[in-house]
Amino acid sequence: MSLPRIVDSDEWQAARDALLVKEKEATRARDALAAERRRLPMVELDKDYVFTGPAGEASLIDLLEGRRQLILYHFMFGPNQDEGCDGCSMFVDNIGHLAHLHARDTSLALVSRAPMTKIEPFKRRMGWTVPWYSSFESDFNVDFGVSPETPRLDEYQDGETFGLSVFLRDGDSVYRTYFTSGRGTEALGSNWTFLDLTPLGRQEEWEDSPEGWPQTPPYQWWRHHDKYDQVATRSTE
Repeated sequence: MSLPRIVDSDEWQAARDALLVKEKEATRARDALAAERRRLPMVELDKDYVFTGPAGEASLIDLLEGRRQLILYHFMFGPNQDEGCDGCSMFVDNIGHLAHLHARDTSLALVSRAPMTKIEPFKRRMGWTVPWYSSFESDFNVDFGVSPETPRLDEYQDGETFGLSVFLRDGDSVYRTYFTSGRGTEALGSNWTFLDLTPLGRQEEWEDSPEGWPQTPPYQWWRHHDKYDQVATRSTE
């Protein structure tokens, strides 16, 4: 593959300064977008959803753990599967210590359609401590548009999809303030943010990279973190 141009330090600094101007413009645009997001209208939830967690039944207010805000990740884990989505797993691998969110009166939790009997062993295998609840016996996933009415056994994760919802509590009332899915969630994963800083980028086919640079189809390289070594071993056999 052809490498980036090799220049002296002065020319590199000039090019870096020119890019920094654009980066600052993007930062200000993100700040303005966040300000607009904070002013979105919200919808009061008038349905009493019942979840199952490690300690038994829980309401949506219980998921807030006494805090005013809740970030809820709709984790793809079909009720007929034995392990969760590899892309969602990559996202959870990037979640840091929740004390920092708690300091801003904000909780974070995962919700999946799979029952707790499937969630708990997979969570132990992945080594995660993020609160994770099952919506198996409620309409929550269907109502929020991340599950089909009936699990689709012939589709990945029974047809489940992923997304991220944000809730605000005011007294005993809970409001949905935000939702995003698709690439709207990738800014929350540091893997992609780190790779975007490198010359080779994410190395996926959709990226605008110089001709000849390594690229593979998106998603196909994603694995559960305990499976990359298995792929490397097979590739050397």
